[in-house]
Amino acid sequence: MGGHSYGGRQASILAANEPDLVERLLLLSYPLHPPQRPAELRTAHFSALRTPVLFIHGARDGFGSIEEMEAALKMISAPTKLIPVPGAGHELMTPRNCNELTAQLVPAFLSFIH
Repeated sequence: MGGHSYGGRQASILAANEPDLVERLLLLSYPLHPPQRPAELRTAHFSALRTPVLFIHGARDGFGSIEEMEAALKMISAPTKLIPVPGAGHELMTPRNCNELTAQLVPAFLSFIH
C-alpha cells in the first residue's frame, strides 16, 4: 500500500492500526510536519508501525528535511529505507527528472518488495 503526501500519511496510520493489513508501505513525500513548523510532527503512530516502509523524499521538501526524516524513521521498529531525491521538492517528479527518477526508483521499489 502506498500514497503521496497526505495519502501516504493515511496509509501509514492505517498500517499502524491494522498491522496485518499490508506487507509493505511505499510513502512518497511523507508530510513529516507542516512547512515551516517542524515542532508539529506527524509521527505519533510511527512507533506502532510493524510494516516495512520505503520512503521516497525530496531533498528540498518543505514538509521535512532529509535529516528530519532520518531522525523520525528511528521511531519505526520495522525495517525502513529512505531514498532522497536530490533537487526535488514535495512534488518529487518534474519534467526535468522524470526519466532519471523512474530509472532510480523502480529498481529500488522492486528490491524493497522482494
